[in-house]
Amino acid sequence: MRAILKTKAAIVGALMASTTVAAAGDVEVLHWWTSGGEAAALNVLKQDLEGQGIGWTDMPVAGGGGEQAMTVLRARVTAGNAPTAVQGLGFDILDWGNQGALADLNEVAAKEGWDDVVPDALKAFAKVDGKWVSAPVNVHSTNWVWANKAVLDANGIGVPTNWEEFTAALDTLKAAGITPIAHGGQAWQEATVFDAIAMSVLGPDGYKAAFIDLDEETLGSDAMKEAFDRMAVIRANVDDNFSGRDWNLATAMVINGEAGFQMMGDWAKGEFLNAGKVPGEDFLCFRFPGTTEQVTFNADQFMMFDQGGAVSTEQAALASAILSPSFQSAFNVVKGSVPARTDVSDADFDACGKQGMKDLAAAAASGNLFGSMAHGHAAPASVKNAIYDVVTAHFNGEYDSQTAVEELVDAVSIAK
Repeated sequence: MRAILKTKAAIVGALMASTTVAAAGDVEVLHWWTSGGEAAALNVLKQDLEGQGIGWTDMPVAGGGGEQAMTVLRARVTAGNAPTAVQGLGFDILDWGNQGALADLNEVAAKEGWDDVVPDALKAFAKVDGKWVSAPVNVHSTNWVWANKAVLDANGIGVPTNWEEFTAALDTLKAAGITPIAHGGQAWQEATVFDAIAMSVLGPDGYKAAFIDLDEETLGSDAMKEAFDRMAVIRANVDDNFSGRDWNLATAMVINGEAGFQMMGDWAKGEFLNAGKVPGEDFLCFRFPGTTEQVTFNADQFMMFDQGGAVSTEQAALASAILSPSFQSAFNVVKGSVPARTDVSDADFDACGKQGMKDLAAAAASGNLFGSMAHGHAAPASVKNAIYDVVTAHFNGEYDSQTAVEELVDAVSIAK
């Protein structure tokens, strides 16, 4: 009950803060980038606009998956007071676009050639009926593992290349009295872990069949049961205080040497960098074992809400700034993600960033680039949330793996 009251209080607080009206010449931006690394990355965009004489009215709503931010947004839109721009993901963008709530950015996009440099996989979530309605900021890939190098070295652990090597590493860390996996007990975090495990077990064809095509046979398969069995192994290797922990606090456990691994998207790298850590020296980044050729992604974008039928000068400036090559490089170097444009140099990126850009290009070319189920880029929100419920219930011991498979088939069937 306390958690529910805290959530309600956070939402009410955000709504009260939202009554501050942005002045003319300002942009009011609703987002959920509140951790240290995220705030540092967002500051790059703020400074870009300030350099153009455009003020920034900040509207942060904490919560790594954006659920609380969407709750606040719905209230704002219902009240006829939509923000200038709102951070959005995947099908949430398409839902608002199909409701006619978003501005038409085609003039800006045509002027700056967005269609020539933004990958088709991102366009699928940035355009509605041929109209650009949002500006892609980045591409995050979600099937990463982050590790404390000193902890692994001290325990004789190398980078695991398959599930068996990974579980052996977990056993070694547990025997040494170190928490093997840093995890935050929130539905979207559990879904992020399950996303990578499912890809490793099902393979790319099975992943697509299950989470994009929503094929009942694949959802109810023995392979899916194996994925849940492996989730049970993960559950056995997290600490007792994981429930409700924010993702960045889990990342801090790895940074501080309290845990060996974290399975999280590449926004986690921003936390390592913000703490002054160096990839390859202080921490390691690698694809979840069994997914080295695949990339599951989400892409942060800023939806521009219709403000009277025309794109305002400030909205156009914000959209233009977001897609500029200089910003795409500067922002993503700090954020941990890779650019949403294909023509940005990797010169300023660190080893993990260069690897991420290389992996993304290879996956896109080979047909191994998939929208992440866990992050709203594989199926609509109703289906995503139904999967969340089953995955979290299983993780918390409410279902065994076979029951979870049966519940998954039923939940997706009802939701789709």
